[in-house]
Amino acid sequence: MNENIEHLIFKDKDIYLVKTAHVSKNSVEDVKETIAQVNPDAICIELDQDRYSSVKAKDRWRNTDIKTVIKENKVGFLLVNMILASFQRRMAAKIDTQSGGEMIEGIKKSEELNVPLILADRNINTTFSRIWNKLGLWEKCKLLATVIYSVFDDEDISEEELANLKQADMLDAALNEVGKQFPNVKKILVDERDMYLSQKIKNAPGQKIVAIIGAAHAKGIKKYLPQDIDIEALCDTSKKKSVVQTIIKWAIPLALIAMVVYTFVANRDTGIDQIVSWFLFCGIGAALGSILALAHPLTVIVSFIVAPFTAINPLLAAGWFAGLTELWIRKPAVSDFEDLGKDTDSLKGFYKNRVTKILLVVVLCNVFCSIGSIIGGIDVIRSFLGIL
Repeated sequence: MNENIEHLIFKDKDIYLVKTAHVSKNSVEDVKETIAQVNPDAICIELDQDRYSSVKAKDRWRNTDIKTVIKENKVGFLLVNMILASFQRRMAAKIDTQSGGEMIEGIKKSEELNVPLILADRNINTTFSRIWNKLGLWEKCKLLATVIYSVFDDEDISEEELANLKQADMLDAALNEVGKQFPNVKKILVDERDMYLSQKIKNAPGQKIVAIIGAAHAKGIKKYLPQDIDIEALCDTSKKKSVVQTIIKWAIPLALIAMVVYTFVANRDTGIDQIVSWFLFCGIGAALGSILALAHPLTVIVSFIVAPFTAINPLLAAGWFAGLTELWIRKPAVSDFEDLGKDTDSLKGFYKNRVTKILLVVVLCNVFCSIGSIIGGIDVIRSFLGIL
C-alpha cells in the first residue's frame, strides 16, 4: 500500500483510510487497489445522503421544489451547494478527470461485493446552517461575497497550482480557505466534520473497514477516533438564542416604531419625514437587490412595497416575497433544471437560468433590504434625537 493509504487499528477493527483528492485520477486507482487487497466488510465514503443521491441521480435538480426552498429559508444553502459543485466540476475539467470519481468507485465496489456502504459525512446543509447561525449580518455578507468571488474568478491557474490540486481535496481546500478568513467558524467547517467522520467510520459494521476520505480529514479522524462523539449534537441546527437575544430581536423594531410615533406626535412634519425616509431606504434597498438579480419589473415593485414592512418584522423577509413573485412570473422550465450543471459554471449562466436567478433574487433582495433598513433606522434615530 502506498503513502495515501493509512492502516489504523481501533479495538477489534482494522480501518484503512484511503486519503484521496476528489479530482485526482490516482485516487480512483487507490480505491480500487485497496478494496481488492483488503476485501472489506464495509466501505465508508465521505458523502452524505444528499450528495450520494446527487451522484446516483444526475437529474436531481429536476425534483427541486423552489417554492418550498424559499418558504423554508434554504435558498442560501442551495445556492452555496450549487456554487461548490460548480467549483469542483470546473477544477476537475482543468485536470481532465471526473469530480468525485473515487466516491463513485467506492459505491460501485460496495454493490459488486455486496457489502454495506456507509455515508460517513455530515449533511452539507447542516454544516452551512450551523455556520450561518454563528455569523452576524456583516460576516454573512462577507462570506457570500468571498464565495461568489472565489468561484467566478476566471484567473488562469498555473501548472504548479494544477499539480497541487491533484493532491488536494477541492471541497476541503475551499472550506479551509473560508476557515482562514472566518476563524470563529473553523471548528464547524473542519473540526466538527472530522469528529463526525471518525464516529461513523468506527461504528461501521464488520472488522475490516475501508474509509474513502479527503486527505485533509486524515489527521482529524485519527485524533478523534478514540473519543466517543455525540453526532446528534453535531447535527443540531436549532439557533440557540438567549432570552436577551430574543428581546433584542423584537425590541429594536419596536423601539423604531415608538420613535416614529413619538416624533409624529411631537412634530407632525418630522414624523412624516421619518416614515418616508424609512419606506424609501428599505424599499430602494430591496428593489436595488432585485434589479441586480435582473428580476422582472413586477418583482422589483413587490420588493419595494413589502420591504418597509418585512424589515420591522423579524419573522419575515422581503426576499421571500420577491422570490415567490419571480417564481410566479418566470416559472422554471424542465430545461432550466436540466441545464443547471453547465449554467452554474459561469456568472452569465447563473443569471440566464431561471432557477438560479430566483435564488439570486431572494438573496440579493434580502441583503440590500437589510442594508437599507440599517440606513433607514439610523435616519429615524437621528430625527428622533433632533426633536428631544
